[in-house]
Amino acid sequence: MTRLLLGLELLGLLGLLAAELLLRPAPAERLQLAALLGAVSLVSMLLAVTLQRLTRRSLASGVLATSLVAVVVAGIAVSAAASAMFLNDHDLRLVLVALGLGVGAGIALALGIVRPLLVDLDRVGDTARAVADGERGIRTGVTRSDELGDTARALDTLVAHLEEAETDRERVESARSTFLAAVGHDLRSPLTVLRSGLEALEDEVVDDVPALLDRLTRETDLLGSLVDDLFLLARIESDGLDLRRDRLDLAELADEAVEAVTLVAERQGVALRVEAPTDAPVTGDARELGRVLRNLLDNAVRHAPSGSTVTVAVRSQADHQVLVRVTDEGPGFPDELVDAAFASFVRGDEARSRDGAGAGLGLAIARGLVTAHDGSIRAAAGPGGRVDVLLPAAP
Repeated sequence: MTRLLLGLELLGLLGLLAAELLLRPAPAERLQLAALLGAVSLVSMLLAVTLQRLTRRSLASGVLATSLVAVVVAGIAVSAAASAMFLNDHDLRLVLVALGLGVGAGIALALGIVRPLLVDLDRVGDTARAVADGERGIRTGVTRSDELGDTARALDTLVAHLEEAETDRERVESARSTFLAAVGHDLRSPLTVLRSGLEALEDEVVDDVPALLDRLTRETDLLGSLVDDLFLLARIESDGLDLRRDRLDLAELADEAVEAVTLVAERQGVALRVEAPTDAPVTGDARELGRVLRNLLDNAVRHAPSGSTVTVAVRSQADHQVLVRVTDEGPGFPDELVDAAFASFVRGDEARSRDGAGAGLGLAIARGLVTAHDGSIRAAAGPGGRVDVLLPAAP
């Protein structure tokens, strides 16, 4: 408010100076002009205070009133100055007629400019209230290049981000629920077997104790493996991995991974093949990179049809990277899950059903371990399963 009052006073002084330089009025005229400008400044100050209060209550009403008052005050000031000092009656009437037309045109112009502003302000307000009530598909529809347009675009962008965030949250929550249900099932199954076996031993109703103990040992190992995977996944997602950095040959790691899953492949009736024409040196942790290859091979074997072949190909590329490609002849990844197959809480059991063989943590673990080695992993859509791993080549 202080700045506004100072501005009006400065304009009055500038008006007096301009009149002195351009008109060189007589002393009596100078007093009339000073009184006129002072009266206009005083009225403008009073109107400014009133309009500022009105703007605080309603921005739209304040903007409209300000536009109209500015035109009217200017018209009154011009007509008063012309009447008091410079024009005869004939010329004054002509000025008043022209001024009246100008004021009318100014009012019409102000209304024409302010009305779309009021409409757009209402749109922004309605959109903000709808968003506050939980609606996310609404947009302002305001297309302006001024500050109000910037505000509307910012609001639309915010709503779009909120809509995207809620969609992602719903997807993650759904995947989390599915993941927890799968893990709960996989924990319950071996625990049920263990409980039943122990009760049978306690009741002495077991005919073949060594066979039962062997099965209980396998279930215990399965349970321990699942718990280990859960702890590993937790460490990966909390950046708690402690990796060694040794020079390794991925071709050798691929051979070792094939040997590790050979028994599983034979039970599935699936053949394994390694294609590694040259050495493929990388820098990393042999145990964790070996786990990545075993997880990918295990996943491929479980989804390959009997009598088919799973291939792991390793080769160095010209861009100083090493490619590992695991392919199988199964149905492959659905198109809608290719990008999300390795995301957190979107496990392998969603991307490629494991038919009750596990919670499907292998793909999530593989992604975390590859990322920790500054590499990338991606899947290709079916038919036929394909996963590519890219790792930086050792210098």
